[in-house]
Amino acid sequence: MEKKFETMLLHSVKKEKKPIKSKITPIYQTSAFTFDNLDDLEGFYQGEGNYLYSRTGNPNPDELGQAVAAIEGAPAGVATSSGLSAILAGVLAVVKSGDHIIAADDVYGGSFHLLKEELSQLGIETTFVAFSNLSKVEDSIKPNTKLLYTESITNPLLRVENLEAVIDLAKKRNLHTLVDNTFATPFHCNPYLLGVDLVIHSATKYIGGHSDVTSGVVVGREDLVRLARAKVVNLGTNVSPFEAWLTCRGLKTLALRMKSQSFNARKLAEAFLGNSNVAKVYYPFNELELGYGAMVSIELAKNVDIHQFFKSLSWIKIVPTLAGVETTVSHPLTTSHRALPPEASKALGITEEVVRISVGIEHVDDIIHTFEEAIHRSVLN
Repeated sequence: MEKKFETMLLHSVKKEKKPIKSKITPIYQTSAFTFDNLDDLEGFYQGEGNYLYSRTGNPNPDELGQAVAAIEGAPAGVATSSGLSAILAGVLAVVKSGDHIIAADDVYGGSFHLLKEELSQLGIETTFVAFSNLSKVEDSIKPNTKLLYTESITNPLLRVENLEAVIDLAKKRNLHTLVDNTFATPFHCNPYLLGVDLVIHSATKYIGGHSDVTSGVVVGREDLVRLARAKVVNLGTNVSPFEAWLTCRGLKTLALRMKSQSFNARKLAEAFLGNSNVAKVYYPFNELELGYGAMVSIELAKNVDIHQFFKSLSWIKIVPTLAGVETTVSHPLTTSHRALPPEASKALGITEEVVRISVGIEHVDDIIHTFEEAIHRSVLN
């Protein structure tokens, strides 16, 4: 019988089953995948098929997880909906209720809140310790400690973690390690190759690189990534196919962007060193000849009006995030580290005068001039 209009409207567009050799992976913007018969469907559950429902798996998120794993030198990876969900999946792949985590006290504010507030409600305890003194870390280990958690470059004061020493301590005490490598990126640092068990990225930042996507990635040991993937599926923290596709597109230019942005960041940091109205410059100058990452943080002198400074930045935007190709600034005390108790912020040195700068790919002379002008306009008479 000839189909009626309404039926034809839905079923006249047929999926092309012939192999199409697309240069770029297509966007599989579908909530589910189809099967020819019940035997075909059962085959999926027996491990004979790849995809059933996009929460449980989709070619675009899989491509993202595998791509970041490859450039980190890791055997496996899984993509998630954000950097924070990547942290959650990575942590829950290792710990359960009743377990204990030791985390660096200078981690990102969102990570601090997740570990201290949210995971504590699940019966997971976290102790925050200065990883600059690993003897204090070792002293904090309990019988139920399972994980050491830190960042390769900390947010926002850019302390470079001694990953080899952290790994040695973890192995000595039979603990797992999880490292947030967002700031360094795989261009500058590969924690997995040093011996870290799991590495996470807020792929929203440098992996995607263009401020148009929210995603995360967990890579590392195959057995642990398998557990992390199960958490992503069962907690519903999967990334959408389109977001994953955008992130993969951005990833391809990571090296080009990081070369330019790291060069500019080092030059900007050097210019700040000669400015009497800048009290402190936070940048890991001695790590690599061209610098170590594209982030610079400064503490303005007390004679600089912080509010006027932010008003005087001209084309440089104020944003609560980082890592796009444009230079941007943020105020950690009131944005990224707002969740920290005031005494913790003060102890770490995250004061009202601290400014976090995400350096872009503009001409470095324009970047330097704009910051110098903003500081000059903000000096109190």
